[in-house]
Amino acid sequence: MPRVSPLFVTWKIGRDKRLRGCIGTFSAMNLHSGLREYTLTSALKDSRFPPMTRDELPRLFCSVSLLTNFEDVGDYLDWEVGVHGIRIEFFNEKGSKRTATYLPEVAKEQGWDHIQTIDSLLRKGGYKAPITNDFRKTIKLTRYRSEKMTMGYAEYIAHRQHHHYQNGIGHPLPPYNHYS
Repeated sequence: MPRVSPLFVTWKIGRDKRLRGCIGTFSAMNLHSGLREYTLTSALKDSRFPPMTRDELPRLFCSVSLLTNFEDVGDYLDWEVGVHGIRIEFFNEKGSKRTATYLPEVAKEQGWDHIQTIDSLLRKGGYKAPITNDFRKTIKLTRYRSEKMTMGYAEYIAHRQHHHYQNGIGHPLPPYNHYS
């Protein structure tokens, strides 16, 4: 595993694993400090959601995506659904430069094709004008891949208890009581 990497931390909740937060960086970061920072930031500061609460913990799943193999491509269709994440840069109707990204799994999970994904990303990035084929051709697209690891809360608690025993700390951690 690399010591530095661009990364995203994604939180999902419930049996249907609804998105609960996702924030990351395209800058290569030290993994130890980057994971600490973006785990908290995506849990507490994703502007699309209220901060996570203690009551939600037992229903949460946390994924870490380490981003690799960045390639600038000339054609906005030159990427594979379910394989590549994409980051687009464009100028909105007011002339401001905007960016937006989807991790590799997003388009596949949503059942989107290339055009639906690009159009959704444009809207996510704040583009409000009608989307035409000519406008899509002005997009600068970077494709990338990711290595993704996911852990649910119960698995995390079991891992921590095992880790504490392995390190001779002795007593297992008490189970989380979401009623206290």
